[in-house]
Amino acid sequence: MRFLCLVIVDPARFEGLTAADHQAITADSLAYDDELKARGILVAAHALGEPQTATTIRARGDETFYTDGPFAELKEHVGGFILIDVRDRDEALAVASRIPMARYGAIEVREVRALR
Repeated sequence: MRFLCLVIVDPARFEGLTAADHQAITADSLAYDDELKARGILVAAHALGEPQTATTIRARGDETFYTDGPFAELKEHVGGFILIDVRDRDEALAVASRIPMARYGAIEVREVRALR
């Protein structure tokens, strides 16, 4: 079963961190990705650009609307994702609970549903 682990970032948790702190967080995250890859359960993992670099698209009838910025104004935002392929939801939650970025926000776990 595939599960998407959305990395929810709280920017306030990063205030006051040094460049070395940021490097350590990145190193921890990449090491965990490597562990998941070695276990054969990592499908993909990527960080996302900052919310202000987003463009939101809405299609209504024959019109398409483009809005610079994220879909919603929130304190927290999606900062990345990890897609895993595991036995069941319990294993997905166990994997997600160890994602280092959980210390700086939250991890939202959702089952990926195949449409075909």
